[in-house]
Amino acid sequence: MPFRIVPIVEGHGEEQALRLLLRRLVAELNPSIPIDIARPWRQPRGTLLKPGGIETAVDSACVDIGESGAVFIVLDSEGDCPAELGPGLLTRARKARPDKAVTLVLAHHEFGAWFLAAASSLAGCRGLPADIQDHPNPEEVSGCKEWLERWMPLTSKYSETADQPALVAAFDIHLARRRAPSFDKLWREFEQVCREAVSQ
Repeated sequence: MPFRIVPIVEGHGEEQALRLLLRRLVAELNPSIPIDIARPWRQPRGTLLKPGGIETAVDSACVDIGESGAVFIVLDSEGDCPAELGPGLLTRARKARPDKAVTLVLAHHEFGAWFLAAASSLAGCRGLPADIQDHPNPEEVSGCKEWLERWMPLTSKYSETADQPALVAAFDIHLARRRAPSFDKLWREFEQVCREAVSQ
């Protein structure tokens, strides 16, 4: 039976995009056992941060794990310091289901910052021009959608549900890892989950 990872996300765009991203990482890491990335559970960020919110989401996600697997939570920090917000949320999430492996990563400030970190690798994707440049400070941007939209043709508008999966499929994950510390953290945390899967 494959090791099952159930993501928790906050936005419609991340439902498909994160699942695709984790599959790309599985292929990159090449774990020795099959890993199944389940359909993510989605809850608004505000709901997850409220008392009982992330606990309920983790408990629900665990229903989909079965005998062997983990919960993998990815949220935007949205201006909050990840080093301050993350540990408390992770503690709450793990206390909700101490019988399951639970990991949490905060994208700083937004999931889209990872695209900005490797924007040059997105030339030609979703109407982005050949001369698009990597953002010099991708994790300091509040409004990644708007930044990408400025590079798109005037007739185009950024759609999280349509554009995020396409950009996830195209962006250079190695470049993003070098330039966005929160993406590097996601990579390292997911790699650890895969190691645990192999050891079971």
